[in-house]
Amino acid sequence: MDPYAALRFKEFNIFLGVRFAMVFAWSMQFIVIEWQVYSLTKDPLSLGIIGLMEIIPAVSIALFAGHIVDQSEKRNLLVKCILGFSVVSLGLFLITLPSIETDYPTKTILYVIYALVFLGGLVRAFIGPTIFSLIALIVPKKIYPNAATWSSSTWQMASVLGPAFAGFAIGWIGVHWSMCIIFGFSILALLFLFRISKKPILNPKIGEPIIQSLKDGLQFVFNSKAVFGALTLDMIAVLFGGAVALLPIYAQDILHVGSEGFGILRAAPAVGASITMLGSTRFPLHKYAGKKLLWAVFAFGICIIVFGISTSFWISVAALFLSGAVDGVSMIIRQTILQLKTPDNMRGRVASVNSIFVGSSNELGAFESGLAAKLLGTVTAVVFGGCMTLLTVATTAIVSPTFRRLDLSKDVEDHENED
Repeated sequence: MDPYAALRFKEFNIFLGVRFAMVFAWSMQFIVIEWQVYSLTKDPLSLGIIGLMEIIPAVSIALFAGHIVDQSEKRNLLVKCILGFSVVSLGLFLITLPSIETDYPTKTILYVIYALVFLGGLVRAFIGPTIFSLIALIVPKKIYPNAATWSSSTWQMASVLGPAFAGFAIGWIGVHWSMCIIFGFSILALLFLFRISKKPILNPKIGEPIIQSLKDGLQFVFNSKAVFGALTLDMIAVLFGGAVALLPIYAQDILHVGSEGFGILRAAPAVGASITMLGSTRFPLHKYAGKKLLWAVFAFGICIIVFGISTSFWISVAALFLSGAVDGVSMIIRQTILQLKTPDNMRGRVASVNSIFVGSSNELGAFESGLAAKLLGTVTAVVFGGCMTLLTVATTAIVSPTFRRLDLSKDVEDHENED
């Protein structure tokens, strides 16, 4: 297949611009808030609470959000999501004013930050399913795998630049003005989005009772061994491999590298993943997908263990870089499985289940890491997470031979042969 097939569609390129701006803003915002909260509290548990505040709403309304997405016009729904994110960013910009920090107690500021993060979790519950569904309306089915790769690559590229820029911005202009930049990128994403036309609603069951709609979505996921296996494996790996949530502690108290070093550490996994994803446009990963996914997650666990015990900044950067490279493999395979195996009328609901399994496990992983660091110590918590990831891979390989033998070659060929 042409490695640039998806890029030959104008609206898809605009869509990539929207996704880049949003992911850049979101990833930068998370880093800035992590830094601010830990600077205010010096408590690792506070980092876990940030994740908890986002996962509670994201998980609670995820299935409902998927139902709404499948029943709605996708472009306008994404406009509303970005407006919601802009409100959150503006609120964080205001709460980080130097005068606010001087005039109000730290506890009050923390509560406001947590409340805004909670609101961001509500928005996030809708953004993921909407973006996943919109891709399928912009490009033809035969290039879904290529489009998924480019979309994931854009996500990773923004994830590289967002955290790195956040680290340097904190040092250069401070937390407050860094939040202003984040707000600006959300407005930029909104302007790009208006250049994409409204799309038809492909769901033949408009007005379907919500309970039946949610039941159908869950049944599809749990009955599809490929989808369920990929989501379960990634969920547990991300849950216990969430070392990135503890990076402010490593940067400030273990490696002693300041905000600039923090930015480099936070960006390293995304740099590795971006390289993997760009390479995958020429070297597809759908053949022997099950085995490749298992090996990728196993290697991810090893990298997390190395990072956990390292006291050298550059060894830590290398371990995080490699963890991102192998995580990129698992992300591409998972997205390809979802795009190929999901019917058009169920994309919102399936993407919502995906957000519960994988997306929200990042935040739950952040809470687990923060709590484990509080109870066991930071290094022990990270090493424990890496070991649990290895155990998860071994268990999956043994109990699910069907998933181990998963090969997507035929599915890709079938879509490429469609008109």
